[in-house]
Amino acid sequence: MKRMTVCLWFDSQAEEAASFYVSIFKNSKIGSVSRYGEEGARMSGKAAGSAMTVTFTLDGQEFMGLNGGPMFQFTPAISFIVNCESQEELDRMWAALSAGGEEGRCGWLKDKFGVSWQIVPTALGEMMGDKDPQKSGRVMQALLQMNKIEIAALRRAYEQR
Repeated sequence: MKRMTVCLWFDSQAEEAASFYVSIFKNSKIGSVSRYGEEGARMSGKAAGSAMTVTFTLDGQEFMGLNGGPMFQFTPAISFIVNCESQEELDRMWAALSAGGEEGRCGWLKDKFGVSWQIVPTALGEMMGDKDPQKSGRVMQALLQMNKIEIAALRRAYEQR
């Protein structure tokens, strides 16, 4: 077991969410699924045999999904950043994760389970970190106009074309 594992609290969709995420990210897999027994089901209000916890790995990062009930909801205060090397990869991740969810500004989205993601090109950090404040400022202005990030548009702003 790794030192840290992200735990995502779902009402009852942990197994569905894990399968969804594993289908999107390369080098990913479902680990184990613990199911509610009769006693746990009685105490939790969940159906016996339904998933209680699901462990899964997304591109090397370990996660656990917990079906704990409706009392806690996801907020954008916690998000997962997905760094993409190309526009093709960014487009693919954006389309997959935003399907059934909500698109936000500046590369942010909520998936169909309410989990927040930031789908960003690695080039964004390089451009924003430029020592020339005019270049990084132009990139920021371009970024603020976007939902899904377009690398070519950022590059044009960066190079002032």
